[in-house]
Amino acid sequence: MAQMLTIPMWNNLNLCILNKKQPMKQHFKHLTFAAISTLFASVSFGQKANETSAALEYIKFKDNMQMMMLGSGSLEDGQVTIKKAKEFIDLAAENESTKKSPKTLFYKGEIYTGYIMAFGADSILMKEHGEEYLNTGLESYKQSLAVSTKFKSDIEESINNKKALFGMGINQMYEKGMYKETGEAYELQVRFSDVLGQVDTTSIYNSAVCYDKAEAYDKAAANYLKLAKMNYKPTQNYLRASSSYRKNKQFTEAKALIEDARKINPLDKDLLLELVNMNIESGDAQGAENALAEAIASDPNNKQLHYTIGTIYIDLKKNDKAEAALNKSLEIDPNYQDALYQLGAHLITWAGDVRAAANQLKFGDKNYDKMVIESDDLYRRALTPLEKYIEISPNDKDVLIILSQLHRNLGDINKSAEFKKRADAIK
Repeated sequence: MAQMLTIPMWNNLNLCILNKKQPMKQHFKHLTFAAISTLFASVSFGQKANETSAALEYIKFKDNMQMMMLGSGSLEDGQVTIKKAKEFIDLAAENESTKKSPKTLFYKGEIYTGYIMAFGADSILMKEHGEEYLNTGLESYKQSLAVSTKFKSDIEESINNKKALFGMGINQMYEKGMYKETGEAYELQVRFSDVLGQVDTTSIYNSAVCYDKAEAYDKAAANYLKLAKMNYKPTQNYLRASSSYRKNKQFTEAKALIEDARKINPLDKDLLLELVNMNIESGDAQGAENALAEAIASDPNNKQLHYTIGTIYIDLKKNDKAEAALNKSLEIDPNYQDALYQLGAHLITWAGDVRAAANQLKFGDKNYDKMVIESDDLYRRALTPLEKYIEISPNDKDVLIILSQLHRNLGDINKSAEFKKRADAIK
């Protein structure tokens, strides 16, 4: 009987134990999940706290900077707060829960660019980390804008303020001849604008000009070329880029740019002149002549092309070739006013140079009379195109005065008086 009582008693006990164990396990399970959730929540809160602490420290830094601009505040205090801000934002940026947060990214942009402002005078730090911090800051702004528009207006305001701050003193640097530093300052303006998707063509151009003056020709060429590829005054900027390459002895690059630009504007005088100068400076005088010959061969009956080549020869002091090219232009169109005027002006200038050279000779030099005769002949040749010009443009007072002076110098008093009378009649 004891056995009969024992078995049910153990069975009941086992059932009782089993029934009690199951709730205990479930309770332990709930407690474990609650503890883990609390742990993760505290970690997440800690990271959010880092984000918030970074923001608060940066606000302190910004307030201090504003106070400094008003004559109070302390650079040392600003450096202390921006260091703290960077420590906090780096922690937030390392954690999975906050590293892609638009707020973390925004303040990372603020703090890293602010760090450069605070330690800009520390040449060692700037050399080691300046570019790195700037890139990090600007990229963080972009990432913040990419994931959310929540901080868009804050970023726009901050970028504009930083452009103003970093731009302070640009004019003074330029006036002091600090052209390389001024070029870098303008490039910084461009990089800030890029964050907002804005193209700052003015700063790109100013930077190129400064680099050109600093003889940093490779950087100047790169910026001019950037503008040309944006289709911002392409002919002029291809020309400037080629000129910078030429001055840097990069003749292959210079020639390639000019050839590309001439496909767009084949009759542009400055482009053709740059091609000629590039060939001359590279020691290829024949290449310069070939460039002009090839231009003529491509369009032999183009009066404007012959006119352009004539003006190039004037710039190169090749007087005979200049006269021949301008005459060729007039063969194609005898009434081409630009060519008539330019030929007359060229012959007068040439005659004046010969006369001036004659006057520099020693007294009794046998070449004097020969050069005076040459000078007078050039003056006489100038009469033909200028008198033709005045037939077409009878009210050009300046040319009438020139004709009056020419005839007087050549001894034709009546003609001189005639043209003077016509000039005086024009009010």
